[in-house]
Amino acid sequence: MRFIAAGVAGLVVAATVMGLAASNTVPGTKAGDGASTITGYTVSNVTYTLDSTNPQNLQRVEFDLDDEASVVKVRLQTGGTWYDCTNTSGYHWRCDTSGQAVAGANELRVVAAQ
Repeated sequence: MRFIAAGVAGLVVAATVMGLAASNTVPGTKAGDGASTITGYTVSNVTYTLDSTNPQNLQRVEFDLDDEASVVKVRLQTGGTWYDCTNTSGYHWRCDTSGQAVAGANELRVVAAQ
């Protein structure tokens, strides 16, 4: 009789443990690795505005990108100053370039990131 009682008690403990183990839940997680190409932007509709008080300097440059961006900067002279740009609407950007001499401007370098 003792063996039967011990066996029943063991089965009850085993069933309880299995019941608790079966009730555990683990949330779904994600892990992975991926790669994609980096494509450039197409710059169009470029306009330069001369400084109204000194037309030997550029006041600003404006242009359109072909896709959205969150950060855009321009440089108008090799090795020169980088200017911050502001999105005015849609894909149109405006960059204040006050102090940039027209004579020194030898490039339009646009750097943009999403």
